[in-house]
Amino acid sequence: MEYISRHLENRILEISKSYAAILLTGPRQSGKTTMLRRLAEKENAGRGYVTLDDLNERDMAKNDPKLFLQLHKPPVLIDEVQYAPELFTYIKIHIDEHHNPGDFWMTGSQIFRLMRGVQESLAGRVALLHMSPLSQREIMGVPCVPFDTDFDRLLAEKEQLPAVTAPELFERLWLGSMPGIVSGQYPDRNVFYSSYLSTYVERDVRDLSGSVDALKFTRFITAVAARASQLLNYNALAEDADIDIQTAKAWVNILETLGIIFLLHPYSNNVLKRTIKTPKVYFYDTGLVCYLTRWSSPEVAESGAMSGALLENYTVSEIMKSYRNAGREPYLYFYRDRDAKEIDVILEGDGKLCPLEIKKTATPDKRLVRVFDVIDKAPLQRGTGAVLCMADRFSAFDRDNLIVPIWMI
Repeated sequence: MEYISRHLENRILEISKSYAAILLTGPRQSGKTTMLRRLAEKENAGRGYVTLDDLNERDMAKNDPKLFLQLHKPPVLIDEVQYAPELFTYIKIHIDEHHNPGDFWMTGSQIFRLMRGVQESLAGRVALLHMSPLSQREIMGVPCVPFDTDFDRLLAEKEQLPAVTAPELFERLWLGSMPGIVSGQYPDRNVFYSSYLSTYVERDVRDLSGSVDALKFTRFITAVAARASQLLNYNALAEDADIDIQTAKAWVNILETLGIIFLLHPYSNNVLKRTIKTPKVYFYDTGLVCYLTRWSSPEVAESGAMSGALLENYTVSEIMKSYRNAGREPYLYFYRDRDAKEIDVILEGDGKLCPLEIKKTATPDKRLVRVFDVIDKAPLQRGTGAVLCMADRFSAFDRDNLIVPIWMI
């Protein structure tokens, strides 16, 4: 099984020189522990390892955190730290006494719940990073670059990135981005996703919400997958899974907490009053979407009714990963108003709004960029826009509107 280098590696080693604690969050099986254990070998500092998936260790961490930290002396890597938030106070005491950079590396797969505990106990003492499943740049072995519409950068990069055909892109999208599948550790993707859902997701859902009807939850997550790249509609999800709306809201929150989905919120301000308020829902891993919605092959996914939605989900999640992997916060939105005008993604940065349209076409029409005018009323300046599509090379309609192949993200 081949290890695929992760873009966060250098960032972690860099931050470890100044922060006493690092918390790496992200969904299970996304490669957090594998990467940190490899980095621990590289740094050669005799870093210990303990996982709170081990019930004995968890019990001690919860009931006698002081003894736990005496047994597992820093520098240490503590896996699945969300199971013992009691540790955070003692980690804080240790950090305040010793001030040793890099003492605590921690992983957690329940993102928001963890953040709350950490922000209360370790505010200012811990660096928070998020790891998603593999990005296409990690899979291709090319450097991490947070996606933007800088013409000169894209022009320089187009020679360095291997072009990918539409069928190859859909194969990548269908296969998914979990390290276990991409590296060949689990050759049967269906078996992987089936056990991933029953072993991890259902178990974690029980942890977060007490009793849960496994059958209804499977129906629910499938209903969410069927609406990937669409506006979040709690009524429809509740109906599909035969649950009430409060449960649907709680379960969406849990999927977000587990790092399986993320919500893209609409861009709005005082000037753009006609914008809608509902967020859109995306998965970090399109392989899971294809598995849940039962597309049996990349070819069927490419020609099926969901192909546009799958491509949009893939593109938005790749943009998201490109920022997270650089340790940067992505400022991504979408635009939709009551006149049905829509922009798939708005990228905010450096005082500008860059509008992006995602289309499953190799030859986009210039009329696609007309809708970008709607954000001219916004207080921020409009930056360079782009159509992200299946084109085989980078080009442009004009200096302000680029044509960017999705494989360049």
